[in-house]
Amino acid sequence: MDMRTEDRIQTVYVIDDSGEMRRSLHFLLDTMGMRTRPFASAEDFIDSVATLPEAPLLIDLRMPQMDGLQLMQELHTRGLGWPVIFMTAHGDVPVAVRAMKLGAIEFLEKPFEPEALEAALEYAFAAVTEHDQVNAVHAAAAERLDRLTRRECQVVERLAQGTPNKLIAHDMGLSARTIEMHRSNALDKLGVKNLAELIALLNDAAPGG
Repeated sequence: MDMRTEDRIQTVYVIDDSGEMRRSLHFLLDTMGMRTRPFASAEDFIDSVATLPEAPLLIDLRMPQMDGLQLMQELHTRGLGWPVIFMTAHGDVPVAVRAMKLGAIEFLEKPFEPEALEAALEYAFAAVTEHDQVNAVHAAAAERLDRLTRRECQVVERLAQGTPNKLIAHDMGLSARTIEMHRSNALDKLGVKNLAELIALLNDAAPGG
């Protein structure tokens, strides 16, 4: 199956200390319509990751210094839940279990069939697309909230907690009418009609929302 998008070729990050394996995967993935970005070590990838867009990672489990599991743990520490496919020449069931618990989507034992890799990558690219969609929703919600004044943000936060207008007014030292004005202005700016829509928007804008 050709996994090209309409406007760009999908990229896979290949992280393996074996030059021969990196070259082999380059040719294999090229036949599937995908581009590889190779890295000879986990450290090399970590040095570049801040400048890279999200894409599936094809990681050798056993590498010198930082191994595949340690790399995945480092990515989690950085808040990067990118889809990971592990490769290994060693049938190590406990390690495979640890990899899956960390969120790896597949564990391929070398030599693996091209069909197995292709199926895993299809799932991985679907995960990247889903992450892109979530990030787009988050960014759009955050942009809408940026339209609010500081006072409107305070009122919105209290409304989302279920606090009545009169109590908000009391706590903020304002009149109920002023709070109602801030509430009305905030809902207009946000493009929401009621409390349920407001809470949904706040959830979308929250980290991990």
